Amino acid sequence: MSANSDTDPCVSSRNNDTFLGLRVASVFIVLVCATSGTLFPVLARRSKWLHVPKGVFDFAKYFGSGVIIATAFIHLLSPGLDELSSPCLSPGWSEYPYALALCLLSIFSIFILELIAFRWGTSKLEKLGLRHDPHGHYTGSHAAHGPEGSQTPPKEHSTGDVEAQREEHHHHHGELTHLDDSASAQIVGIAILEFGVILHSVLIGLTLAVDEGFKILFVVIVFHQTFEGLGLGSRLAFIKLPPRFNYVPVLAAIIYGLSTPVGIAVGLAVRSSYNPGSATASIVSGVLDSLSAGILIYTGLVELLAHEFLFNKEMMNSSNGKLAYALGTMLLGCGVMALLGKWA
Repeated sequence: MSANSDTDPCVSSRNNDTFLGLRVASVFIVLVCATSGTLFPVLARRSKWLHVPKGVFDFAKYFGSGVIIATAFIHLLSPGLDELSSPCLSPGWSEYPYALALCLLSIFSIFILELIAFRWGTSKLEKLGLRHDPHGHYTGSHAAHGPEGSQTPPKEHSTGDVEAQREEHHHHHGELTHLDDSASAQIVGIAILEFGVILHSVLIGLTLAVDEGFKILFVVIVFHQTFEGLGLGSRLAFIKLPPRFNYVPVLAAIIYGLSTPVGIAVGLAVRSSYNPGSATASIVSGVLDSLSAGILIYTGLVELLAHEFLFNKEMMNSSNGKLAYALGTMLLGCGVMALLGKWA
């Protein structure tokens, strides 16, 4: 009985100290790569001496959209299905597709929360006598995922018209209100996107710390986190926030960079007792992966694709060449991240 328990993948931890030095070093290597990939677009956008062409940011933005969507399906939903159908789980788990149900729950939960927030925000603006475009073109409520046009220009008026001057004053006051409303919406958008990405990053860090095929997985995760960070950073770089919120994109980039190293560190700390194939680990990983998949599917398809292409007046009025370039870049990011799913 004891011999069987030592070899049973559902019971034994099966972890040893192979490549321990490299596993410890991976904490710092992944930290540098992931943080650099995320911070570079943010800092380059703000730098006065580092003049990065707009085309580079556009490439990173569209490439990152593809990365995020592929991450949702290949790196989150697929593992979630495998983990919640593990033979280590009780038979009840195989009687229903729980991973897909949790993903569906996550998608509709994010949608309903955003819908409630939108209705509340619209009602608040209407009480102030301000107008809100449903696609976010006026208030910029979706600018966390890329600019989608410009604000409505101020009305022309005669300088001698007292009523026009009052209206101009009200318009500028309205812009400040829009700015505050937009800031809140953008911060929420960042939080939703980052929440899904961070859960995934912590889990893969935990897996990397104890996985037997460490070398291949380590190389893949370095590329994975760098590409994903580049996609996230390109979104963070273009959000428009009031000066008092300027730290938010940098903070979000740093938190993302820390997520996988934290997972690796935790995995190394509990490697002697942690079994990634156990029933408990499979349930926790499967549930979190499935919920994260729903978050990134909704964010990727609705917030990134729809608002970057269908609801983006600049993109819809652009040349066929620019549209083809954007689509090709997005598909390239999706393809590269989907390919990495062969090893991680």
